[in-house]
Amino acid sequence: MDQTQPTAAPKKGMTMKKAFLIGAAICLVVGFGLAVLFPHAEHEPLSVSLGAPEMTVLGITMPSSVIFTWAIMAVLIVAALVIRLAVIPQFADHPGPLQNALETAVETAESFTQSHVHGLGNALAPYVFTVAIYIVCSAMVELLGLRPPTTDITVTFALSLITFAMINYYGIKRNGLVGRARQFMKPMAFMIPFKLLSDVAVPISLACRLFGNMLGGMIVMSLVYMALGHFSVGVPAVLGLYFNMFHPLIQVFIFIKLSLSFIEEAVEG
Repeated sequence: MDQTQPTAAPKKGMTMKKAFLIGAAICLVVGFGLAVLFPHAEHEPLSVSLGAPEMTVLGITMPSSVIFTWAIMAVLIVAALVIRLAVIPQFADHPGPLQNALETAVETAESFTQSHVHGLGNALAPYVFTVAIYIVCSAMVELLGLRPPTTDITVTFALSLITFAMINYYGIKRNGLVGRARQFMKPMAFMIPFKLLSDVAVPISLACRLFGNMLGGMIVMSLVYMALGHFSVGVPAVLGLYFNMFHPLIQVFIFIKLSLSFIEEAVEG
């Protein structure tokens, strides 16, 4: 009876180890090559500012955050028009991958907002979805070596002011102007100054939290590039996947969840 030994399956661990070693070797070779070719290359000193640096476009000088925001808006508007005019009319009873992805995104946004602000899921879902896409796209700008718009305090404050306006709009719409004013007198009238101060602090808190976290990620990446010097070939790319993709998603979740929580408080209070 022929008793053949089963062929051993290749070890995935060894394959990953070889890939890691090969990648590390390439990074070292490239780093030494850059050190030889550019021995006296100097990095610009690290400087951090609350606002974005200014740029001149068509003779007009403005903050880079404004230019990049307009560029992001243009890309998103074109993408939305393409989806609305070319994709949505092709929707069928048996959806394909693209239709499934779009419907899942819309349903997720609506269910998320509905779970936090009851009765306003459909109304707030477009805002939630737009803010999420904008913040993620802003973070991806850094992959091009540019400063993300969300590392400008004026941009994050503008987003927070929109949330602040929506808090009071839906609070007045649901409870009326008198009902919204009475919320500042709970549980007693002497709480009015404290409630007003707390309400005004909401956009400031949201703006500073988002700005600080996004700016912190940019600073970390800048320090990594400065520390590694010529050898900043592979490691920054790996860290960039976190600070430019995963990290912004966390900040989007926090910003949106807090915004919806404040709206819910104004609506139900």
